Amino acid sequence: MEDDEMYDLSALGFGPFFEQQLQSLNGRGLTPARIAAEHRGAYEVWSQTGSGRAQLAGRLRLELEEAGLPGVGDWVIVKDPPGPDRTAMIEGVLARRTVFTRGAAGRETRAQVVAANVDLVFAVCGLDADFNVRRIERYLARIWASGAQPAVILNKADICDDVAGRLAEVDSHCAGVPIYVTSALRREGIETMRACVRDGVTVALVGSSGAGKSTLVNALLGEERMPTGDVRARDGRGCHVTTHRQLVLLPGGGLLLDTPGMRELQLVDEDGLGSVFRDIAALAGRCRYRDCRHDTEPGCAVKEAVASGGLDADRLEHYRSLEREARAYELRQDEHRRRQAERVWGQLYDEVARLRRWKGGKQ
Repeated sequence: MEDDEMYDLSALGFGPFFEQQLQSLNGRGLTPARIAAEHRGAYEVWSQTGSGRAQLAGRLRLELEEAGLPGVGDWVIVKDPPGPDRTAMIEGVLARRTVFTRGAAGRETRAQVVAANVDLVFAVCGLDADFNVRRIERYLARIWASGAQPAVILNKADICDDVAGRLAEVDSHCAGVPIYVTSALRREGIETMRACVRDGVTVALVGSSGAGKSTLVNALLGEERMPTGDVRARDGRGCHVTTHRQLVLLPGGGLLLDTPGMRELQLVDEDGLGSVFRDIAALAGRCRYRDCRHDTEPGCAVKEAVASGGLDADRLEHYRSLEREARAYELRQDEHRRRQAERVWGQLYDEVARLRRWKGGKQ
């Protein structure tokens, strides 16, 4: 992409939702721009005047440190338009329509932005050793919670002996979610998937390493722009070849955000569980007790469905596992907020003590 290339904001996804926010800032010489890539704390942004580097104003970085720094797909406001010879200063971040997050790797509970202002998220799963319906359900729960629309891509159809069986298995667990079968290497099924992406629509790909996300990006672009990695024969897993999240303009309109394979995907909250496990949610509405845990409570419609064969026991167990994960995260978040509050109050107490000592010395 050329540094002096200018962009139509509507083609980048700028619509009434963001325009209303910008109107309140008129007269301050601020320009809207969209984050296209992130490079170790610095950003590449696109605007009407072109593309260029940008960085957060020091004040804004401090404000966003706890709430979360902006990510690829975010709309920001810059004081000076970006250009090839200058670094723009990001003065604010516009409210997001949707946000797709994941828990930070390891024990950190703070959510990290993976993709912002995305309209449609494809959960990519390979039809090889990578195939895992439970992982697809996990991704769908997060996508629903983000506010975006989900779809499933079953990639690598060229090496699967039972595509129809795999498709039926996923469909039975993901009712109502569009499913596309592709072979990115052979460019099969790409046009059907591509038809979902219209001008101004932002799409993201999520999935484990080796699922073929970068190969799908190359197929959509019609060129080998994204590097692809080798897949280990023993488990079908690949190397993480996307070193930073990147927004890509697609030929014919639309944008695509390629994300690294996720090393640790946490639910963060329970918002998307009801959308993925609609059958369990419907049964739960018929339980005798509103706070039924579907364990040993009498009159549990969910347990009755399992006993009668109407609900798969493994599906219920996976639902419980994800529910426990979400609750554990919330408990860690509460503890994190408590420690943050104690630190703030401690700093305030120290400041008051210093002020009192200073006043005492003045007398």
